[in-house]
Amino acid sequence: MEPVIIISIIGVLVLLLLFIGAPVRPIRYIGQGIIKLLIGAMFLFFLNTLGNQYGIYVPINFITTAISGFLGLPGLAALVAVQVWVM
Repeated sequence: MEPVIIISIIGVLVLLLLFIGAPVRPIRYIGQGIIKLLIGAMFLFFLNTLGNQYGIYVPINFITTAISGFLGLPGLAALVAVQVWVM
């Protein structure tokens, strides 16, 4: 599949979960966690796309996705710092 199609499907699912929501509290927490993981994966995808010019590449796996998704941009910056200075 094309990356554009995959990103479009993920975006539609995120918007669907945001607008419809889940009335049950545990399902809502699971949904919010999944949305954060998806947003983290998109952060890493765009970082790898734009950072390729500067030699920055952070692999997209569950741990890095969770860090960038739950911590946001500071978590993404920390991943880049670890990648640049430690690796």
